[in-house]
Amino acid sequence: MKGRYCPPASGSFSSEALCNDRKMLGTSSEDGPALRREAERVVNEVAQERRTLDEGTSWFSALPAVGRQAVLHEVAGYAMQAHITAADGREGVARSGVKPTANPSVMISMDPPRYGFAALPADEHVQAFRVLVSVFSVADTRRRQTYCKGTCGHAWHNLPRLAD
Repeated sequence: MKGRYCPPASGSFSSEALCNDRKMLGTSSEDGPALRREAERVVNEVAQERRTLDEGTSWFSALPAVGRQAVLHEVAGYAMQAHITAADGREGVARSGVKPTANPSVMISMDPPRYGFAALPADEHVQAFRVLVSVFSVADTRRRQTYCKGTCGHAWHNLPRLAD
């Protein structure tokens, strides 16, 4: 977008990709980090059963279209970082409440999984969010129970308990 400044990439694909996403989505560098932090918190609360999937979906649904696309891109990144497997995909789809034949379900269950959820039609974004968060929950739980068990320093794996 004309008039938007993105700092030069420091050789990192992710910073260049993030800048390109901001241009494509029309978000500024000021509102992007706040949305990413909020998405990280909400998604991890759902993954750690501190918030229900329906509550997370309500939060997601209230975002403007451009915010939903940015969150889908972000959550797909979390899923990649959690090293999801085809088995995680199938289990997550079953938990998501989304039909296994829906585009997001098929994409995440492939071996290797396909991404590009933000590019799906807007009427599939809620399904994509439910599938991505559910699959991320499965994979992240597995990783917390194996790689991070007892020694985890990841802030997102050590969320404070919510008040009842």
